[in-house]
Amino acid sequence: MPETIYEHIDTKQTLNRVKEERMPFDWSINPYRGCAHGCSFCYARAFQSFIGRGAEDEFQHHILLKQNAPDALEGQLSRLAGKFGYDIEAMRRHIGQVTIGTATDPYQPIEAKAQLTRECLKLLAKYRISTSITTRSPLITRDLDILTQMKDISVNISINSLDAGLIRRIEPASPHPQMRLETVQKLAESGVHVGIFAAPILPLLTDSEESMDALLSAAKGHGAAFAMVSLLRLSKDVKAWYMGTLRTHYPALVEDYAELYGQGPYAERQYIDMFKGMSAALLRKHGLSAIPGEGEASGPVSLKGRIPGSDSITPPGSDSTLGSIRRTPSPSVRVKQEEIQLRAEQLSFDF
Repeated sequence: MPETIYEHIDTKQTLNRVKEERMPFDWSINPYRGCAHGCSFCYARAFQSFIGRGAEDEFQHHILLKQNAPDALEGQLSRLAGKFGYDIEAMRRHIGQVTIGTATDPYQPIEAKAQLTRECLKLLAKYRISTSITTRSPLITRDLDILTQMKDISVNISINSLDAGLIRRIEPASPHPQMRLETVQKLAESGVHVGIFAAPILPLLTDSEESMDALLSAAKGHGAAFAMVSLLRLSKDVKAWYMGTLRTHYPALVEDYAELYGQGPYAERQYIDMFKGMSAALLRKHGLSAIPGEGEASGPVSLKGRIPGSDSITPPGSDSTLGSIRRTPSPSVRVKQEEIQLRAEQLSFDF
């Protein structure tokens, strides 16, 4: 495995306005560029082209630390406060929601040492900014002293499967799924509004009714208030890397993915519609809201008939061009048992 390089850079601004109207937040903060978790499907790999880099190994083995991110954020927030006559409540309403971790994991291993996310979080708490955080890492519990004091905070723990062996192949350096569930529980017990991002759900790997039902049941059982579910999106750069991962670990699926994603970055329409029906039914079954901040979904409900023409939840793709392939195939490369055990070193990698 290549040695990871950590490079310190300066940033002109930490708080970046989100111009995409479909996004449920107004500003984003990403204290790092690149991510050591190395998820093969990560959409942020495509952003490497903005700085003349590729979506391959460099994304996870050359991490840029925005060393002045807290200072730049302090400057931005101070100037905004001045524009509002230091009326913090008016400024807070103007800013809306800030989301940390839209293009990197803000609690990837280097954060244990660098503490850039923690220092930015202190400033958002100081100015009482509505904040959302997305991460796969239990390291976020280190900052409970700040999170529990924030007026408007929501945490999204990303987890798309309980299958530790599959996770280790597709997300080679990310925390064990059980550690993520325990993080949900610890945050919830501390009074932090927390849920999961079941994303991305991977066709033919993590999209079965059984897999989704187990995941949402576990999330609810550990205190999740909501669960946002979304399917895999494959941009051109990310697609090449992800397909390479499939060829290594699940070669039998390569042809099916080529067909399912043959028209662009999204799966075929029929598959998407069927999957949406199944996931909506499962969210209702477990009483989970699909949107952070909304009340719990009414439930439990019967799952029969949720997809037209079925007596139960139809597995996505069963009537699509994918044919009858429904089971996750055995990997061509076996993973040693010790590689999928709970590992405390996920919080303390060597830097």
